[in-house]
Amino acid sequence: MSSPLAQPAWKKLQAIYDDYGKSYSTRDAFAKDSSRFDTFSTTFENYDGSKILFDFSKNLIDESILSTLFELAKECNVEQLRDDMFAGKHINTTEDRAVYHVALRNRSLKAMYVDNVNVSPEVDSVLQHMKEFSELVRSGEWKGYTGKEITDIVNIGIGGSDLGPVMVTEALKPYAHPRLNVHFVSNVDGTHIAETLKKCDAETTLFLIASKTFTTAETCANANTAKNWFLQRAKEQSHIAKHFVALSTNASEVAKFGIDTKNMFGFENWVGGRYSVWSAIGLSVCLYIGYENFDQFLKGGEAVDNHFVNAPIEKNIPFIGGLLTIWYNNFHKAQTKLVAPFDQYLHRFPAYLQQLSMESNGKSVSKDSKFVNYETGIVMFGEPTTNAQHSFFQLVHQGTKLIPTDFILAAKSHNPIEGNLHQRMLASNFFAQAESLMLGKTKEEVEAEGTSASLTPHKMFSGNRPTTSILAQQITPATLGSLIAYYEHVTFVEGAIWGINSFDQWGVELGKSLAKVILKELDADKDVETHDASTKNLINQFKAWA
Repeated sequence: MSSPLAQPAWKKLQAIYDDYGKSYSTRDAFAKDSSRFDTFSTTFENYDGSKILFDFSKNLIDESILSTLFELAKECNVEQLRDDMFAGKHINTTEDRAVYHVALRNRSLKAMYVDNVNVSPEVDSVLQHMKEFSELVRSGEWKGYTGKEITDIVNIGIGGSDLGPVMVTEALKPYAHPRLNVHFVSNVDGTHIAETLKKCDAETTLFLIASKTFTTAETCANANTAKNWFLQRAKEQSHIAKHFVALSTNASEVAKFGIDTKNMFGFENWVGGRYSVWSAIGLSVCLYIGYENFDQFLKGGEAVDNHFVNAPIEKNIPFIGGLLTIWYNNFHKAQTKLVAPFDQYLHRFPAYLQQLSMESNGKSVSKDSKFVNYETGIVMFGEPTTNAQHSFFQLVHQGTKLIPTDFILAAKSHNPIEGNLHQRMLASNFFAQAESLMLGKTKEEVEAEGTSASLTPHKMFSGNRPTTSILAQQITPATLGSLIAYYEHVTFVEGAIWGINSFDQWGVELGKSLAKVILKELDADKDVETHDASTKNLINQFKAWA
């Protein structure tokens, strides 16, 4: 494949940037064009009729820039790669796998093939298993070893087996079963599981062990600690069957652990960890909010899939989002992106997107095994506002770095307290932050306030800081599913333009393999003599102090 730098559209974009793009003013653009919002915003209609408005008009683009970005997408064959993904082809080239998380939310049950096998029946079978099990637990029919109903669910996983479920359960807390509490353990630091278990009663706790292979070191360590804690109280090994289930495909290891394989929920190797919340890994979500709501969550994702596949790229919302990243990262040299939800329930959404974006596109080698000579991968960060406005927003407004930002707000709150005053205050900040980042504050405006000459520069704001405003009607299961799928496809478009494999994660594996070697050295009595001087001395000092 050709480098994106070789594409005519890339060269055209560079010329545009050098000519006027680097000094493009959205403030001036709005002053000249009263219809700019209509031109650069679009409303997505979900399967249930609910809507999400995507306003791209405050970005540093005009029709020429955007049309050239679309040309680049076509020249880089992004549409073909998208179609290959939806056709179940092995677009994860380094691992020779399909990338088929989209099949997990195929609620229309259309035939979807991987290696000439229609996977839709098996996907639906797992979902029906999840439905049956979740209804037993939620109704109280499934009971613990002493006959008490389940009150606490502990999901033990790491990476995508943790970040997805914890984010979704937090985001959809208004839909939770009133009897059930969910807890998530991911860190191998013993503090994480110790503090979690303090909140639980062995008689009423259900553990979900989330590991595809059932060999993930951190997850297995936490799972065994949980099992030992449970058996110290329940005494009988046979009681494990009522309190432990496996989200895995390794039946022999699951059985060896003591879990009844009837309580095993599988998923295929074409499901990447960071895309797995749609699969059996989402069982904690299904238990917490109920199968009907989980199904709506899937359908919301499916609706964005349909849009991504069928809408022309000029009207394709994920295409636009992904191409804006290219414009800022590769031409404006912006290396970061801020995602700031104006919604406390979405407080784990930025962390979830960090894995999605940075694990997917944190690559420096192209799919044809060549080191790239252009920027790939953005540093994604974020926190819920308005709290974030009092931490890093100063840098966004007046710092020397360009930080493209997505703001997310729901018009309707799940908690319209004080006559909905809180939501109106929240919304006022949502609108004000995007407007002020665009408009800034000129020297003349500051001076007109009577500010002294020495203080004037400190109160000036350059403005022209790009934002995308995403306004939903309400954060429902369907809306959340759509938002996640939107960012998945944005990430896909970015990686496709950069010509990298967005679906492997070899960098994650290196640290894990080295840790296994060092763990054995930590267990030995003698000092370590291998490694570099720094690592060797750190290990030996740790052993002396531990």
